[in-house]
Amino acid sequence: MEEEILEIQELGIGTRVKHKDYGNGVVIQIKSISYIITFIDYGNREIAKTNEDLEVIDLLESPEDMISFDTVEMILTKILRKHLDIQEVVQMSERWSGGTLILKPANPDLKPYEIPISNFFNKIILIRDRLRVMEQKINSSNLSDEEKITLQQYITRSYGSLTSFNVLFKNKIDNFVGEAGGK
Repeated sequence: MEEEILEIQELGIGTRVKHKDYGNGVVIQIKSISYIITFIDYGNREIAKTNEDLEVIDLLESPEDMISFDTVEMILTKILRKHLDIQEVVQMSERWSGGTLILKPANPDLKPYEIPISNFFNKIILIRDRLRVMEQKINSSNLSDEEKITLQQYITRSYGSLTSFNVLFKNKIDNFVGEAGGK
């Protein structure tokens, strides 16, 4: 079998290869300068496209309009979130980890209410998830465009009311955004 030079030919997903150190494997992902290859005895390894220790056993050419695995994963995640009531994993800022939220009444005769901040944070996330589901249901409903816009404004205002809790989020991308932030 003739050894092929990888610099010249782009390997497609599913191409069977043999590496001098890792043995037989299959290309499972293509990156700009490397391949992710699953080897029988060594699992997944990232190998440079210019690696000369790789021999092509069964070539599957890469399609011209190929998209990356990361792109497919992102698209599928977006679709699943849109159509399922799945709670997204959102991280709380480390500075609040292990902390307690204390609601102390003005009347000293009354007992304060304490709740772990992580429990409170989870309830805030549940509210956000329910608002998103409501938003999706409104968008896919048979309501008129005017009715949809009116209801969307209430949801946007609700997000705006929750911006005070953005201090709890680890990542800014997870923050609530109201009307001013959406413009």
